[in-house]
Amino acid sequence: MYNHTNLAVVDNNYDLFEERLTKKQQRRLKKKGVNAGFKLKDIEPKTINQQRTFDAYQDGDHLLLHGVAGTGKTYISLYLALQEILSTFTTKQKLVIVRSVVPTRDMGFLPGNQKEKQKAYEAPYYGIFTELFGRGDAYDTLKARGNVEFISTSYIRGLTLHDSIVLVDECQNLTFHECDSIITRLGDNCRVMFAGDFRQSDFKYDDERQGIVDFMRVINRVRDFSSIEFNEDDIVRSQLVKDYIISKLKHGIFT
Repeated sequence: MYNHTNLAVVDNNYDLFEERLTKKQQRRLKKKGVNAGFKLKDIEPKTINQQRTFDAYQDGDHLLLHGVAGTGKTYISLYLALQEILSTFTTKQKLVIVRSVVPTRDMGFLPGNQKEKQKAYEAPYYGIFTELFGRGDAYDTLKARGNVEFISTSYIRGLTLHDSIVLVDECQNLTFHECDSIITRLGDNCRVMFAGDFRQSDFKYDDERQGIVDFMRVINRVRDFSSIEFNEDDIVRSQLVKDYIISKLKHGIFT
């Protein structure tokens, strides 16, 4: 069973726990908002491959989670990252979510400034954060406090990330060059997780679709990376989704 001890978030009885913390740890807690009603709910892995993901994360590995939709790859990645980020004892300062802007690969077609354009791609995380924290302002609040940052692949060049957990979501919609650009942005004390399904790529051309496959082959030879493939047995979204995906795969449809 997955051991929560090392990554445990402080419980609601903050006043009692506070007595056991150093002043530095108390300041870190207050900065992270743990004493302001931010309680990350406890979740347990529901499938064998979710359990493998929990175990690999606990072992300190970087992660490559790939496979069919509805298996909770993004959900459990965010949970594990947030659990560590909000821990009193971590040295990681923030969760960075990186996502592509397919199909145009440019945000110019959307109205507004960069922040307003990004909202369309951040929509899934509002729902996940609301469920994980039980409050609708969780995503915006943690962003405002600097615990969470969203970056489009269009703007990651030139950055160097330190003391961060980086989730590269929907990675099947990244070219090899984009994947390469992201992983080479990682500086000291960083951890990275890639999540996606190469069979669901939004790319039109085979050479673009091949990029993530080539990247996966490279990653599989990198030390301290765990590659976990999710299949139809791991689908947890709903029975309808599970039945549909199984039927689609049986018909050889991989879009």
